[in-house]
Amino acid sequence: MSATMIKEFRLPDLGEGLTESEIVAWKVAVGDTVALNQIIAEVETAKAVVELPSPFAGVITALHEQPGTVVEVGKPIVSFEVEGDDGGPTGGSGADAPAKREPNLVGYGAVLEGSGRPARRARSFAAVEQVHAAPAVETVAAAPMVPVAGPVETRPAPHSAERPRSTPPVRKLAKDLGVDLAAVTGTGEFGLITREDVRNFVDGGDLPVAPRDLAGVSAQGQAPAQGERETRTPIKGVRKFTAAAMVSSAFTAPHVTEFLTIDVTPTMELLAKLKASRAFAGYKLTPLTLVSKAVLIALRNHPTLNTRWDEARQEIVQYNYVNLGIAAATPRGLTVPNIKDADRMSLLELSTALTELTDTARAGKTSPANLACGTISITNIGVFGIDSGTPILNPGEAAILALGAVRKMPWEYQDEVALRQVMTLSLSFDHRLVDGEQGSRFLQDLGAILSDPGMALAMV
Repeated sequence: MSATMIKEFRLPDLGEGLTESEIVAWKVAVGDTVALNQIIAEVETAKAVVELPSPFAGVITALHEQPGTVVEVGKPIVSFEVEGDDGGPTGGSGADAPAKREPNLVGYGAVLEGSGRPARRARSFAAVEQVHAAPAVETVAAAPMVPVAGPVETRPAPHSAERPRSTPPVRKLAKDLGVDLAAVTGTGEFGLITREDVRNFVDGGDLPVAPRDLAGVSAQGQAPAQGERETRTPIKGVRKFTAAAMVSSAFTAPHVTEFLTIDVTPTMELLAKLKASRAFAGYKLTPLTLVSKAVLIALRNHPTLNTRWDEARQEIVQYNYVNLGIAAATPRGLTVPNIKDADRMSLLELSTALTELTDTARAGKTSPANLACGTISITNIGVFGIDSGTPILNPGEAAILALGAVRKMPWEYQDEVALRQVMTLSLSFDHRLVDGEQGSRFLQDLGAILSDPGMALAMV
């Protein structure tokens, strides 16, 4: 005989080493019937907006958090009424009945087996079952997602004495600030040490603070009353992550910025020819497309700009591939998604990849996988009418190139002054990895390609 069971779904660990996410929007309402893996919500991590699929097929009975709320990993966010049976969560009346398997949530790891409790107690947050006659209530903690890039470190058990519980980004922050995590009291789930705990310790003592309490602003970030002279907005999501990353980069990597102003008239003429050709019909070609290709060609002779400084191991990591990052301004803040293995792409493939990357970023749909593991970046400030700047390195990268606006200017051409199309390139690099000569020669070669695209033939 069938019975109903109420199951609570906890916010899963998205595999990014993050401890919280913001509910952006619900795609369902109380009373809706949903299918397994149906998208039920959009949540924003510190890196991207992620669609959250349903782990069950059933009826929504409660939405525990409102849009705009920041929720810690492991907290219940939605309840379902699902079909059960009289045998309890194991699915049988006898002691030897086989354990019932829960439906698998695509992308969220292995299926839970046994009594319904997570097999990896040290990795997940507590899952407590309460079984009643009808209806029964079962609280389910989501299994961790498959990591996007690189291994995800297993967290110690709540009472482990191995080391203070924290995530890799928090440990990195503590190291940068010179904080011993053993001296910090965690205010997160099961004593998890958060970024706020570390910053509060630095600011004047290890004193618990109310989460999301920012200078008198409510956790919901309510608008000020009419007539107030200031408006305060909680720092969270992508902007919070970007701010922390830029501060860390600026004060960790010794930045050097060099500038080169060049005549790009031949490149702009080539761009016009390509747009008019049948081979590129239907493709979106921009100056950024050709500059990106030129960067990839120039890198072949200057591999030091495609490296990473590994402080922990005291090693220089040389990338034998190029994941080309493109800085994108989005409504939620600056993101730097990257094109994987861009160095292996033809100009047509690179054009398609750039179009997809920018369209996805502007729509706020960039996946965490496309934000991870970049090796060198480009930021196009010329689209805002800016000529040059001093870009900050994307963390973990050795160089970033800023493209200035293309302007018609008087320029020396064939021993005469002519009106030419001119652009300024701004290259910032990590002086630990790239010497001044290496950075200068890369910029010189890049400028040579853009001043005369035929020079690329001599560098291939």
